[in-house]
Amino acid sequence: MPGTAKLWLTLAGLIGAAAVIMGALGSHALSVADAQRFRLANHYHLAHALALLALAALGTARGFSISLNFALVCMAVGTVVFCGSLYALALGAPAALARAAPIGGGLLILGWLALALAPWLGDR
Repeated sequence: MPGTAKLWLTLAGLIGAAAVIMGALGSHALSVADAQRFRLANHYHLAHALALLALAALGTARGFSISLNFALVCMAVGTVVFCGSLYALALGAPAALARAAPIGGGLLILGWLALALAPWLGDR
Protein backbone atom coordinates (compact mmCIF):
# COMPACT_ATOMS: atom_id res chain seq x y z
CA MET A 1 0.00 0.00 0.00
CA PRO A 2 1.45 3.40 -0.96
CA GLY A 3 2.47 5.85 1.76
CA THR A 4 -0.26 8.34 0.81
CA ALA A 5 -2.93 5.68 1.25
CA LYS A 6 -1.51 4.65 4.61
CA LEU A 7 -1.47 8.25 5.77
CA TRP A 8 -5.08 9.00 4.81
CA LEU A 9 -6.47 5.67 6.04
CA THR A 10 -4.67 6.14 9.37
CA LEU A 11 -5.96 9.70 9.69
CA ALA A 12 -9.52 8.61 8.84
CA GLY A 13 -9.31 5.89 11.49
CA LEU A 14 -7.95 8.26 14.12
CA ILE A 15 -10.58 10.92 13.39
CA GLY A 16 -13.30 8.25 13.48
CA ALA A 17 -12.04 6.86 16.79
CA ALA A 18 -11.90 10.39 18.22
CA ALA A 19 -15.53 10.94 17.14
CA VAL A 20 -16.67 7.83 18.99
CA ILE A 21 -14.61 8.75 22.06
CA MET A 22 -16.02 12.29 22.11
CA GLY A 23 -19.56 10.95 21.73
CA ALA A 24 -19.06 8.57 24.64
CA LEU A 25 -17.48 11.25 26.81
CA GLY A 26 -20.28 13.68 26.01
CA SER A 27 -22.91 11.10 26.86
CA HIS A 28 -21.37 9.61 29.96
CA ALA A 29 -18.47 11.50 31.48
CA LEU A 30 -18.49 15.20 30.72
CA SER A 31 -20.63 17.94 32.11
CA VAL A 32 -21.69 19.50 28.82
CA ALA A 33 -22.94 23.07 29.07
CA ASP A 34 -24.56 22.98 25.61
CA ALA A 35 -25.60 19.40 24.77
CA GLN A 36 -27.20 20.36 21.45
CA ARG A 37 -23.99 21.98 20.18
CA PHE A 38 -21.99 18.98 21.39
CA ARG A 39 -24.28 16.56 19.51
CA LEU A 40 -23.98 18.69 16.36
CA ALA A 41 -20.18 18.62 16.60
CA ASN A 42 -20.22 14.87 17.12
CA HIS A 43 -22.57 14.33 14.16
CA TYR A 44 -20.33 16.31 11.79
CA HIS A 45 -17.22 14.70 13.29
CA LEU A 46 -18.38 11.16 12.64
CA ALA A 47 -19.89 11.95 9.23
CA HIS A 48 -16.64 13.49 8.01
CA ALA A 49 -14.56 10.65 9.45
CA LEU A 50 -16.59 8.33 7.21
CA ALA A 51 -16.16 10.70 4.26
CA LEU A 52 -12.39 10.70 4.83
CA LEU A 53 -12.42 6.92 4.95
CA ALA A 54 -14.36 6.71 1.67
CA LEU A 55 -12.04 9.20 -0.04
CA ALA A 56 -8.97 7.38 1.24
CA ALA A 57 -10.37 4.11 -0.12
CA LEU A 58 -11.13 5.79 -3.46
CA GLY A 59 -7.61 7.15 -3.64
CA THR A 60 -6.17 3.76 -2.79
CA ALA A 61 -8.17 2.15 -5.59
CA ARG A 62 -7.77 4.81 -8.28
CA GLY A 63 -4.83 6.93 -7.24
CA PHE A 64 -4.54 10.18 -5.34
CA SER A 65 -5.03 13.11 -7.70
CA ILE A 66 -4.22 16.68 -6.72
CA SER A 67 -7.96 17.38 -6.38
CA LEU A 68 -8.58 14.34 -4.20
CA ASN A 69 -5.66 15.20 -1.93
CA PHE A 70 -6.90 18.78 -1.70
CA ALA A 71 -10.39 17.51 -0.75
CA LEU A 72 -8.89 15.24 1.91
CA VAL A 73 -6.78 18.03 3.42
CA CYS A 74 -9.73 20.44 3.48
CA MET A 75 -12.02 17.87 5.10
CA ALA A 76 -9.46 16.75 7.67
CA VAL A 77 -8.51 20.27 8.75
CA GLY A 78 -12.11 21.47 8.50
CA THR A 79 -13.30 18.62 10.73
CA VAL A 80 -10.74 19.42 13.41
CA VAL A 81 -11.39 23.18 13.33
CA PHE A 82 -15.20 23.07 12.98
CA CYS A 83 -15.92 20.22 15.36
CA GLY A 84 -13.15 21.18 17.75
CA SER A 85 -14.50 24.70 18.14
CA LEU A 86 -18.06 23.40 18.67
CA TYR A 87 -16.88 20.85 21.24
CA ALA A 88 -14.95 23.56 23.09
CA LEU A 89 -17.91 25.95 23.06
CA ALA A 90 -20.23 23.20 24.29
CA LEU A 91 -17.83 22.58 27.17
CA GLY A 92 -17.81 26.24 28.19
CA ALA A 93 -14.93 27.79 26.22
CA PRO A 94 -15.01 31.54 25.64
CA ALA A 95 -17.53 32.70 23.04
CA ALA A 96 -14.73 34.21 20.95
CA LEU A 97 -13.85 30.66 19.87
CA ALA A 98 -17.07 30.66 17.84
CA ARG A 99 -15.15 32.60 15.18
CA ALA A 100 -13.24 29.43 14.29
CA ALA A 101 -16.36 27.43 13.40
CA PRO A 102 -17.07 29.22 10.08
CA ILE A 103 -13.45 28.73 9.02
CA GLY A 104 -13.73 25.00 9.65
CA GLY A 105 -17.14 24.88 7.99
CA GLY A 106 -15.77 26.72 4.97
CA LEU A 107 -12.99 24.16 4.69
CA LEU A 108 -15.53 21.33 4.83
CA ILE A 109 -17.53 22.95 2.03
CA LEU A 110 -14.36 23.53 0.02
CA GLY A 111 -13.44 19.86 0.47
CA TRP A 112 -16.81 18.72 -0.84
CA LEU A 113 -16.56 21.12 -3.80
CA ALA A 114 -13.06 19.87 -4.59
CA LEU A 115 -14.43 16.34 -4.56
CA ALA A 116 -17.26 17.37 -6.93
CA LEU A 117 -14.78 18.96 -9.34
CA ALA A 118 -12.15 16.21 -9.18
CA PRO A 119 -13.60 14.06 -12.01
CA TRP A 120 -13.76 17.08 -14.31
CA LEU A 121 -10.25 18.37 -13.72
CA GLY A 122 -8.50 15.25 -14.98
CA ASP A 123 -5.44 15.84 -12.80
CA ARG A 124 -3.21 13.03 -11.56
